[in-house]
Amino acid sequence: MTRYAVIDFETNGQMPGQGGRALEVAAVLVEDGVIVDQFASLMNPGGRVPAFITALTGITPAMVRTAPPPDEVMQVVREFVGVSTPVAHNASFDRRFWEYELDLCGAPCQRDFLCTVLIGRRLYPWAPNHKLATLVELHRIPVEGRHHRALADAAMTAHLFMKMQRDLSELYPHEWQAEDFLARYQRTGKALVRSTAPHSS
Repeated sequence: MTRYAVIDFETNGQMPGQGGRALEVAAVLVEDGVIVDQFASLMNPGGRVPAFITALTGITPAMVRTAPPPDEVMQVVREFVGVSTPVAHNASFDRRFWEYELDLCGAPCQRDFLCTVLIGRRLYPWAPNHKLATLVELHRIPVEGRHHRALADAAMTAHLFMKMQRDLSELYPHEWQAEDFLARYQRTGKALVRSTAPHSS
């Protein structure tokens, strides 16, 4: 059975290499439809924490000042994730920071991510949008902690991902456990994949 690592970053900007650095990272491990472990840490990249980031996340400059350095945190989370298949909501964002921060600390790790936005667009085409908060509310996923904190968002994404797996197991009973099925599903044109009925629970 594949083990998945649901990863979320909170950052001080949108683009690594253009001033954006990670302020917090979380990883939630999912195996056989169950959350089996989790890790989260703030980190101090030495940059500023804009006021709008504090308003959005609750992460303050004081919290970041006392946090460990990124190279220490990223080495730990890299080991924690191990060979698990990485998953994220809007994975292109988290993948950029995953690779950038690991490159900076001399531990490069390029990985293919599964994306719950891409899967959601195909599996729930009837949803009003595919933001994490919308899909969490739509599927009555419990919110533990604050939106836009790494561990809370990673945990919500993990529960959403498990819901997606259950739905796909019903739509593709003989195929969904294939090693590359989810990667193929998220890349296939929406008209060519099976999706759930509106408001399926």
